[in-house]
Amino acid sequence: MTIRLDHTIVPSKDKNASARFFAEILGLTVEPGDGYFAQVRVNDTLTFDFADEEEAFPGLHYAFHLSDAEFDGVLARVKARGISFGSAPDAPANGRLNRRRGGRGFYFEDPNGHLLEVMTVPESGS
Repeated sequence: MTIRLDHTIVPSKDKNASARFFAEILGLTVEPGDGYFAQVRVNDTLTFDFADEEEAFPGLHYAFHLSDAEFDGVLARVKARGISFGSAPDAPANGRLNRRRGGRGFYFEDPNGHLLEVMTVPESGS
């Protein structure tokens, strides 16, 4: 059996606003429903389930491998919204892209302080 990640919980200050931000920037859609979570389908086998958190939570890191066209779309939406981005996790606002592994990548923060990374060549090598 192949093990696959099915879903992950993403802590947020406002689950619905957070899910909309994430979906809009990555070119995805929020799943309809009024459940405990605001779900965004990332691909056929994975959802990000945004949950309201009353307590403070640490910013987490989420990284996504995208095609060149998808990458260009995300970068355009980040720039259009005036969101700072950068080439490294410790420099997410330097306005530059990285060129690691022969591809392109960048980091930016969502409104909850989570660090999002997009890349055209996967870190995992697959």
